[in-house]
Amino acid sequence: MITPLPAISRMKPGSASVPFPGIAAEILDDRGEVLKTGSGYLAITKPWPAMLRGIWGDMERYVQTYWSRWNSAIYFPGDGAKRDEQGNFTIIGRVDDVINTGGHRIGTMEVESTLVDHPSVAEAACVGRADEMKGQALVAFVTLKESAVEPGDLIARLKDHVVMKIGAIARPDEIILTADLPKTRSGKIMRRLLKDIAEGRMLGDTTTLADPNIVAMLQRQYSEE
Repeated sequence: MITPLPAISRMKPGSASVPFPGIAAEILDDRGEVLKTGSGYLAITKPWPAMLRGIWGDMERYVQTYWSRWNSAIYFPGDGAKRDEQGNFTIIGRVDDVINTGGHRIGTMEVESTLVDHPSVAEAACVGRADEMKGQALVAFVTLKESAVEPGDLIARLKDHVVMKIGAIARPDEIILTADLPKTRSGKIMRRLLKDIAEGRMLGDTTTLADPNIVAMLQRQYSEE
C-alpha cells in the first residue's frame, strides 16, 4: 500500500515512497497525534480497497491486534515508520520486536528512534544477542550522517544519549558504526541478518537484499570489534 510507482511517485533510495491513491497513511505518536515528520507508528486512518475483514475463528483477536491502539477507526499494522519533509515514508520495522535483557523488556524501535534522534545518526537497527548474564545483550548497528564528525568518544556519547532519553536499562551493550545496513530492495532493514551477524551464526537467506556485499562487510567488521 506504500510503494513507489515509476514515473508517477517521487523516488527516494531506501524509502517506501508515498501511499497508493486511495490509501490514507499517517505517522502517529502514542497519543494518536499526527506527526508530519519524524519517527512514530504507521497508521492507516481510513478504510482502503480490499481491506481485510477479520481473522478466521477469532474476531476479538482481530479487533485487539489491529483496531484498538488508538480508536476503532484507525488500523495499526504493527510497524514503526518515519516520514521526511517531502512526505516519503520509510518503514523502520515491527514495534512488537522486544529484547529481554536483565529482566526487562525493551522495544527495539524505541532504542532505534532514540539513536536516530542524535544529530550525528542517520539510521539505526537494534537486535538482541544471546548473553549468559543478561539473557540478551542489546547490539545497535548505526550509520552516521555525512555531516557527522566522528570523535573518539562518539560511541560512549551515543550510549549516554540512550540512557538520558530512556534509562539505564536500555543502554546498548555494543554499538557498531557502519557505512550501511542490509536492506531489501524496498528499503526495509533486515534485522534477522543483523542478529545472525551479532551471534556469529551462518547467515540466512540473502536473496532479497539490495546489496548482499553489505552483510559480508558487516561480518568482517563485527568480528574485528
